[in-house]
Amino acid sequence: MASAGGGDCEGAAPEADRPHQRPFLIGSTVCEKIMELLGQNEVDHRQRKLVILSQDRFYKVLTPEQKAKALKGQYNFDHPDAFDNDLMHRTLKNIVEGKTVEVPTYDFVTHSRLAETTVVYPADVVLFEGILVFYSQEVRDMFHLRLFVDTDSDVRLSRRVLRDVHRGRDLEQILTQYTTFVKPAFEEFCLPTKKYADVIIPRGVDNMVAINLIVQHIQDILSGDLCKWHRGANGRSYKRTFPEPGNRPGVLTSGKRSHLESSSRPH
Repeated sequence: MASAGGGDCEGAAPEADRPHQRPFLIGSTVCEKIMELLGQNEVDHRQRKLVILSQDRFYKVLTPEQKAKALKGQYNFDHPDAFDNDLMHRTLKNIVEGKTVEVPTYDFVTHSRLAETTVVYPADVVLFEGILVFYSQEVRDMFHLRLFVDTDSDVRLSRRVLRDVHRGRDLEQILTQYTTFVKPAFEEFCLPTKKYADVIIPRGVDNMVAINLIVQHIQDILSGDLCKWHRGANGRSYKRTFPEPGNRPGVLTSGKRSHLESSSRPH
């Protein structure tokens, strides 16, 4: 996913943070659909129990040379070094502590970080989406729940083309960038982080069995039925793979997950 901020809201931060319990932090790549099914899109941004924040907001400020490359489609935005990881970590840390935060606004047409910021108010559940949200261990270990969407490469390419055409980019440049940077970066940096996921969702937003199970899990959190995520002893937890059509719906395959280092916007 590349959308930035379905749960974000523009405006100035309040004078003081309102008292709030520590939020449940989820790394995911199906955030917009989850937000929609929970009905949080219609709720005033200061009262939302669930908000979305995108890793795409944390791209580094480019040098003039880097920006010139970016405008020609010659800069790798899918590399871990493309992100301001220190700022991302600080922001997530403040979110976990229940604070109101201001996050950057990024212009994907000019490849620039804008002066305007976006205010994210405290919420019970925070969905953080991004192509490499599980790459850094420092950031990865902050999530209470990690969701990895396993999408077919053809689907990733088609979504990427549609997104970048909408941003005014040339089709030939998009395809060149995909083969030069996006696909290799996905295979080298994104796909290996799949092993750190607690839940793997095949087919993304098309897998409504999986999405509805995640929505129910979040509803349990919001209602207080599930107030704490336990990873278990020695940092171990269970990896759940949602069933494909034809398998028993609602039955999760469990397996131990190693304590080691995801996905987000379409590639």
